[in-house]
Amino acid sequence: MSDQVTCVWDLKATLGEGPIWFGGALWFVDIKGRKILRYEPDTGEALAVGAPEPVGFVAPLSLGGFIAGLKSGLYKFHPLSGYQPLLTIEPPELDNRPNDATVDAQGRLWFGTMHDGETAKTGSLYRMDAQGVARMDKDICITNGPCVSPDGKTFYHTDTLEKTIWAYDLSPEGLLSNKRVFVKIALGDDVYPDGSVVDSEGCLWTALWGGFGAIRFSPTGEAIGRVELPAPNVTKPCFGGPDLKTLYFTTARKDLSDETLAQYPLAGGLFAVRVDVAGQPQHEVRLA
Repeated sequence: MSDQVTCVWDLKATLGEGPIWFGGALWFVDIKGRKILRYEPDTGEALAVGAPEPVGFVAPLSLGGFIAGLKSGLYKFHPLSGYQPLLTIEPPELDNRPNDATVDAQGRLWFGTMHDGETAKTGSLYRMDAQGVARMDKDICITNGPCVSPDGKTFYHTDTLEKTIWAYDLSPEGLLSNKRVFVKIALGDDVYPDGSVVDSEGCLWTALWGGFGAIRFSPTGEAIGRVELPAPNVTKPCFGGPDLKTLYFTTARKDLSDETLAQYPLAGGLFAVRVDVAGQPQHEVRLA
């Protein structure tokens, strides 16, 4: 770590999530605030576009615009033209919503769904490609942190309430096998693993909900680094900047008492810190 953590946008997000670096800017969402957000570090310019429903992620499309995961399904999104329905993922009676996503080097979108009330194991992990959407894992209450190793051979996915980060073998065809525990988070009753990202050395950065920061794990699951933030609920890291050596973090004000918010007024902000190891580039979803 070469610099101090700074709050670059004190936006007070209810549930900031899903940051990605694309087009020289950081894109992310406020799920419960129903907004897609864009922050340009060079100018400090910030943009917020309202969403008609809770929005769990955005992912860039190779043909332009984004895929947005809204509660009722996947939509095509463009800041100027808004939202266009793409497909429904699950029946509405499940009361699920999308939560967190990644795009692999082959242009496949990986995303999870979770129970919006955070009580039922109705969530699943999905893969979307030009052939359609396939369910890859299931029976999860809160899905989180899908990400892929630099060599494309290992896939990671988090079951937040079980405090478990899983690793899988990922085939060139996009199939998962050999599911195994990568790491269990044991930092107290109220600390949970949230979103994750893998850097260029194959190390996994995992945000800590209730843990005031993030941990860096080696490819063997050893904790080898940590970043502390002045916000209790850290939701996901993302590498950005021209050299991909600025590590950004989204955070949330959700579930925090008035007393806690008074103590940590930057909760819900977007944070940044310079790091020594770069991240991986953001890939685009290819549906054709």
